[in-house]
Amino acid sequence: MGLVHRLISTCLGIGYTPKGGGSLAAALCCIVWYFAWPGGNEHFRNGVFQVLVTAFILVIGAWSAGKMEREWGEDSYRIVIDEIAGMSLTLCFVPHRWQYMVIGFLLFRFFDIAKPLGIRKMEGLGGGWGVMMDDMLAGVYSSLLLQIVVLIKPW
Repeated sequence: MGLVHRLISTCLGIGYTPKGGGSLAAALCCIVWYFAWPGGNEHFRNGVFQVLVTAFILVIGAWSAGKMEREWGEDSYRIVIDEIAGMSLTLCFVPHRWQYMVIGFLLFRFFDIAKPLGIRKMEGLGGGWGVMMDDMLAGVYSSLLLQIVVLIKPW
């Protein structure tokens, strides 16, 4: 079971990247999110399905991150499933445009790294939930700003 938690928490090994693993995981999430839509995939375009996928990533990520924290220490750089969850939340309900993916990525990384507006406090939850929830709040802020960009419709 330890191997399963390692694979989940590191997103199939991305977390072992010595520098920038979180950014790499978020960027790959954007790419997967973008390419999941073409070809008439109505299920993935459905916002409810996007939220369900994000919730699944959150729950399984909290479980695995909690297990791996015991081995690797508190909020180890190797745990990047939280970036996948937060980035997924950022992209929910966003039109299929690469420009929105890039803006969402930049917003999410800003909030995830700077941790303003109570984001850092979420780490205080401890365990897997503490690992995940700061990125989820970063995703909420990023999503709100990204939805404003979408409403302006620059593309």
